[in-house]
Parts: sequence; structure tokens; C-alpha cells
Amino acid sequence: MRDRGSVVLIENSKVGLIKRTRNGSVYYVFPGGGIEEGENPEAGAKREAFEELGVTVNVKECLAKVEFNGTQYFFLAEIIEGTFGTGQGEEYTDENRNRGTYLPVWVDIENLSTLDVKPKEVAYKIQSIFK
Repeated sequence: MRDRGSVVLIENSKVGLIKRTRNGSVYYVFPGGGIEEGENPEAGAKREAFEELGVTVNVKECLAKVEFNGTQYFFLAEIIEGTFGTGQGEEYTDENRNRGTYLPVWVDIENLSTLDVKPKEVAYKIQSIFK
């Protein structure tokens, strides 16, 4: 079990997500990943945002903590530098990972409940706060 740090990016009534296609399934996740040794959850979320999205973020408050294979932290964040969608993490560069595709996308907040967003409870919370 490994704790994870994720970012919740909101711009123009849209939320930044990663569209995953894996084993014939399509679903969406919040950008983030495993917290490395010596990192706190905020630092892990910032690093993952850069690796997965190509952006530097300012991490604000923790919107949610979800217990699933460790603790997952979801931080409201804002982009302060970089271009969304230019990440160069191993999920994009390691052709031997065989873990499906990763596509950074902006999704209308009002459409979150119609998509398979994981974890669902975080998607619902964002909808209730930012609608």
C-alpha cells in the first residue's frame, strides 16, 4: 500500500483529468501518483502534476482524503507555469509499461457525474463545490 498525492485543477468551469484507456475500459482519474520516500503529500502531488501534465502548480487546501490501498490526498491546485498536456513522465515515455493510455483532458464540471471518474466521491464533491 502506498499513499498517493493528486491535484484538482479547476479553470473556466472545467477540471483537469487524465483519461485512461486500459483493458478495453475508459475511465478518468485525477492527475497524481505515489508519494515517494521523504516526500509529503503536497510535494508528491506537485511532482506528479509536473510529470503527468507538464505544469508547475501551487498546491492549496486538501479537498479530500480517500482510503484505498493507502491514503489518497486530493489537493486543490492552480497552474503557475507550463502547458497542460506536455508531461513527460514514465506513463508517456516507457513503451514497455503496458498499462494503457493516458490523455490529459479538461472536462466540464457539470459533466463529471456522467463519466466514470475515480474516485467518484471526489468528483461529486468537486461538483457540489464548483457548480
